[in-house]
Amino acid sequence: MQINTWMVRAGRGGEFLDDFREKRIVAMGWAETGDISKLSREALTEKIGAVYPQYKKQKAVITASQLFRFCSEMKEGDHVLSYDSSRRVYLIGKVIGPYQYGSAGISDLAHFRKVEWLKELDRDQISIPTKNTLGAISTLFLISEKPAHELTQLLLGKQPEEPSLVDETDDTNEDDLLRDLQARSREFIKDKLDRLEWDQMQEVVAGMLRAMGYKTRVSPSGPDRGKDIVASPDGFGFESPRIVVEVKHRNAQMGADAIRSFLGGRHKDDKGLYVSTGGFSKDAHYEAERASIPVMLMDLDGLVDGVLEHYERLDAEVRALIPLTKVYWPT
Repeated sequence: MQINTWMVRAGRGGEFLDDFREKRIVAMGWAETGDISKLSREALTEKIGAVYPQYKKQKAVITASQLFRFCSEMKEGDHVLSYDSSRRVYLIGKVIGPYQYGSAGISDLAHFRKVEWLKELDRDQISIPTKNTLGAISTLFLISEKPAHELTQLLLGKQPEEPSLVDETDDTNEDDLLRDLQARSREFIKDKLDRLEWDQMQEVVAGMLRAMGYKTRVSPSGPDRGKDIVASPDGFGFESPRIVVEVKHRNAQMGADAIRSFLGGRHKDDKGLYVSTGGFSKDAHYEAERASIPVMLMDLDGLVDGVLEHYERLDAEVRALIPLTKVYWPT
């Protein structure tokens, strides 16, 4: 029997991936449809159109197709994949339960299946053609044969041969193709940033702050007592706002202890920016929210947002670290 491999996205940027892992499920939204286990694809399309009247016909068809496949085509024993874009890891597992509708313990995600999670795969382990395939924007899609084979080999601890260039041919329109292109390009920009050395990443963050109108002082290598960059209007930190920046360039998430340590050396009028390319734990976010000074936690996705927003104003030296090409798209 053929074992299919499915991608099920855990919300925008993988926001629900920790829930997927902890609750051992994959889940989808569109809860207002109710239980869809007895609906045909055509009946589900009509249901989507009725429940979400703001959807254009093609969007209703695509949404219904994804839900129908999740309910009726995905089988126990199939492999399933989900992506955490902040940590740049894929979680791969095996479906062990039938379709269910109800409370999965995740807000608004009421369609779910039980999963046995087997392994985490770092994005750098995967070939470029397969990365390109996995960049498709659909909430759920069936991964084609060659990239699915590569993922299975990695799951088994084997080094696969690099597949030929593949592309996923899901139902899309021009707007979807544009969003797909944007999503894939973001992932490749993140790959580029992630390959930088720590001191280069520090320069990118400082350059982004300069592009926003601040002057910066970058700490030399060595013990920095919780600050890598100080940004302020005058460049000395005398004028407000004085932004103190810590940059951590590693795969591991930063936890609450790291945030507390960072906050320990701050003055009452400081503003904090903590950049971690490995992301942050839930406790770290909680620690930042209850801090006595304003603190922003910026993961790799947030850094990409900042770089793209201010790219044209970045120093030439910083742009050379992450050279990007503008692509025009008809509107």
